[in-house]
Amino acid sequence: MYSLPQKLAAEFVGTFAVVFVSAGAICADQFLRTLGGTGAGLGPLGIALAYGLSFGVLAAATMPISGGHLNPAVTVGHWVTRRVGLFDMLTYIVTQLAGAVLAGYLLRALVPEDTWQAVALGTPNLATGLTRGPGMLLEGILTAILVFAIFGVTTDSSGVRPQIGALIAGLLLTALVLVGWPFTGATLNPARVFGPALASRHWANHGVYWVGPLAGGAAAAAIYDAVLSAHRSGQS
Repeated sequence: MYSLPQKLAAEFVGTFAVVFVSAGAICADQFLRTLGGTGAGLGPLGIALAYGLSFGVLAAATMPISGGHLNPAVTVGHWVTRRVGLFDMLTYIVTQLAGAVLAGYLLRALVPEDTWQAVALGTPNLATGLTRGPGMLLEGILTAILVFAIFGVTTDSSGVRPQIGALIAGLLLTALVLVGWPFTGATLNPARVFGPALASRHWANHGVYWVGPLAGGAAAAAIYDAVLSAHRSGQS
């Protein structure tokens, strides 16, 4: 049994690494597209793979210690379904945000200033013509799909090893990012937005990336728990 400090350390390191890689991929894409005027960058697929694969691997690595949340929306889902208590939920989220902030400021120190400023360190924003309501709903729906899958493959008796389930969730995240990237940036994770936003001081439509994912994650967890969960039904 791991202690709470050990769990928080796992969430800090895991969230730091996910934000560093996913936001760093956006900075790398910008740098490559402006390098020598070639216009060749990572593109949406490369950015989505960097995010999804980093989340899957790091969630699998931290799964035995902390549950591999690495996302306040996932943690809120566990709290709504009473898998974690209020104190653990709050400490997890604060720790995840702290890891994300370190990633944001470290990227700011390492990436050329003109590069990170052009993309606000990977801080997302709404596409032109997309208002906050639809943007919030899209973030919420995509996060709900992710959290629903995470509960199915990592927290329940599904016949899938939790670490393998985390990798599967990472692949799903890649697909979800490809869907939402043109419209909202598809972070599906308040910590992923908060760290780069604080470091770059870019707060445009910031509430969209909190309300949507937290509501979507809570709703998906509650629905899964009420309808499908073997944990609640007593099935094995």
